[in-house]
Amino acid sequence: MERPAFLRPAAGERPVTLAKTRFRCAIYTRKSTEEGLDQQFNTLDAQRAACEAYILSQAGEGWECLPEFYDDGGWSGGNMDRPALKRLLDDMSRGRIDIVVVYKVDRLTRSLMDFARIVETFDSNNASFVSVTQAFNTTNSMGRLTLNVLLSFAQFEREVTGERIRDKIAASRARGIFMGGNVPLGYDLGDRKLVINETEAETVRHIFARYLELGSIVALAQELDREGIRSKRSTARNGNVRGGLRFTCGAISHVLRNRVYLGEAVHKGAAHKGEHEAIIPKKLFAAVEAKLAGNRHRQVTRKTRAAGCPLTGKLFDADGHPMRPSFGHGRGRKIYRYYVSETLLPNGRIGNSDNMGGQRLSAERVERLILDRLACLLPAGTVPQDLFGMIERVDCRGEELRIAIEAAALAADNRCDDMLAGRAQQIDPAACIVGNQLRLSLDARATRRGRTIHARVHLLDDAEKRQALADLVRASHRKLAELGASPLDPEHHHEMTPPVNEWSRLRIPVGFLAPDIQKALLQGTARAGLDPDLLLSRDLPLEWEAQRRFLGMRGQ
Repeated sequence: MERPAFLRPAAGERPVTLAKTRFRCAIYTRKSTEEGLDQQFNTLDAQRAACEAYILSQAGEGWECLPEFYDDGGWSGGNMDRPALKRLLDDMSRGRIDIVVVYKVDRLTRSLMDFARIVETFDSNNASFVSVTQAFNTTNSMGRLTLNVLLSFAQFEREVTGERIRDKIAASRARGIFMGGNVPLGYDLGDRKLVINETEAETVRHIFARYLELGSIVALAQELDREGIRSKRSTARNGNVRGGLRFTCGAISHVLRNRVYLGEAVHKGAAHKGEHEAIIPKKLFAAVEAKLAGNRHRQVTRKTRAAGCPLTGKLFDADGHPMRPSFGHGRGRKIYRYYVSETLLPNGRIGNSDNMGGQRLSAERVERLILDRLACLLPAGTVPQDLFGMIERVDCRGEELRIAIEAAALAADNRCDDMLAGRAQQIDPAACIVGNQLRLSLDARATRRGRTIHARVHLLDDAEKRQALADLVRASHRKLAELGASPLDPEHHHEMTPPVNEWSRLRIPVGFLAPDIQKALLQGTARAGLDPDLLLSRDLPLEWEAQRRFLGMRGQ
């Protein structure tokens, strides 16, 4: 009689077979530095060999080693932006990996925070990892606790190592030892020490001496460029050549402030006696330092002045280049403000070639023009200077200023966009609202002098404006009399001799303004800020009520 068994099939039944589960295993290896990676059998190969042997020992459990290599050579464990690790996690998210095998846990990461994120990624993709030399199981809480403790020590070791290295560098710099980095101009590196390169040292001395004479880093940079003097050239280990470029203002400033030329070693703001020889004597370095400090004070003063230029960053020339504040000095220390195209500035970022145009505008005249013409748009409770804060952009296009103003800021006293546009069209008939911007243009005729466009903005003070308005009315009536016409005799207007020039054609309509308007102009009682150029506009209406709206004199 046959004894029954657990795995032995009964008579007439099919034999029972155990289903074999397949686990796809990926091996990840890492080394912090590139040292020794060019050897025939390096540490990455050793890690992979140990992992392959472990996977082979688990072949009875269905473990299979994937052929893909996930090797990060020369990558720190504190950096998660590793190419092989990113590729590993990407393949895991695609369902191609079941188990990640590493030689040690710190090969995966040395950061506790990064490890927590990696474990979450493993869990979300139903994957786990195994350390060959450390028995861990991430599927239970005890295994996770053990891993967290281990990684805490790994992170602690990494931080202690960093502190030890920083302390070593600080101690070495305190003794004047060169601890690596870019070799400064004027020196070469020999036996871990800075050795003077006489050719480059002459360039350094020339830079210091010329700065004292010129007093300007910008002028010095231009001079060095003309003389063909270039920055230090160096060749990296991979053969790439760096340097040999034009001296920028920043590079020159760094040279002039670098205390290494005094024979000092500087670390975190503290200067120590260096092992290398000095190139610049202390007296010359101190003189340059004082000159830089004086120029710095003037730069701060200029920046303070620039704050008084409200169109800074908003004004652009005809080519779309920004117009920056510039200052001139007259007699009695009077300061004149200008807006200058960036292309005309000595240190302009766009260029300064001889064939490049540009514009110079009197800041005071442009700002007064905008205030005088647009102040009537401001809502109640605001002052004229508030207008500059509402302006978003001003383009100077030769004969006109194209202005974009934030419509919402002007809408407080203008109940709707149509009302705002209507008021703006009294200034510029083509004014309109586009999106949240009120766009309009002001006349600002310009003349060209050489390569530079100068705005010819005619601005007068209030007394001069009143006189100019009265003169316009009188000139119009004189011209009408010369042509045989009178506003009081409309029946004979057809007999009037046509005007022969633009000057006459622009002034004749002034004589046909509404009587109350002409009276106010002659008596000097017209609204403040009324510009004489507005009377010469081609868009001056014929109807008296329309004229009052156009000139803003409805209450006259």
